[in-house]
Parts: sequence; C-alpha cells; structure tokens
Amino acid sequence: QVQLVESGGGLVQPGGSLRLSCAASGSIFSLNPMGWYRQAPGKQRELVAQITRYGITNYADAVKGRFTISRDNAKNTVYLQMNSLKPGDTAVYYCHQLHTADWGQGTQVTVSS
Repeated sequence: QVQLVESGGGLVQPGGSLRLSCAASGSIFSLNPMGWYRQAPGKQRELVAQITRYGITNYADAVKGRFTISRDNAKNTVYLQMNSLKPGDTAVYYCHQLHTADWGQGTQVTVSS
C-alpha cells in the first residue's frame, strides 16, 4: 500500500511556471512507473507524463516541450516541472503509481490572467 501526496499547485499567470512534487511511501516506488494525470472541469482524466524506474519518459502532445517529469528513487519522490503554462493547463493534477490502485489526493493548478 503506497501513499502519495502531491504539493506545489497554485495560481499562476499564462507563461509562468510551477513545480509539482509527489512524495511516496513504500518500497515499490523504485520498481514501478510513475505518472502525472490531470482532470479539467467537464473533462476526462488524461495522462500528462510518465516515467519508468530507469528514467524513460513519455508526454502528452499538449505538454511536450513545456513539461518535464523526473524522479528521485532514493527520495521516493516524483516531480513535474511545468513551464510556459497556458490557460488550457488548468486542472487538478494527480500523481499515480502504475500497476497499483494508488493515487494522490490531487493538487489544483490554475492558469489565468
């Protein structure tokens, strides 16, 4: 049973940056791929970025070149660096450990002028 806690969300102007963190408990963190997902009002939850234990990444087309996912296995933490934020990035962002039922509580990201 892995516990995931996100932090770092908030209100930012278009073009700004935020860095999300996900702190995880449990020894399996170092073995499983991790992902960031988001859900905007009236929309389905969608994949933003994923990273394997070896650092192999993939991104949704909408965030390629702007977002960077990374992980520190020793610290049981995964990050999402978000640059050049757009109003369309507004959503609740969730951390997820693949192949488990473990999700974080979500952190709100609002991009607005």
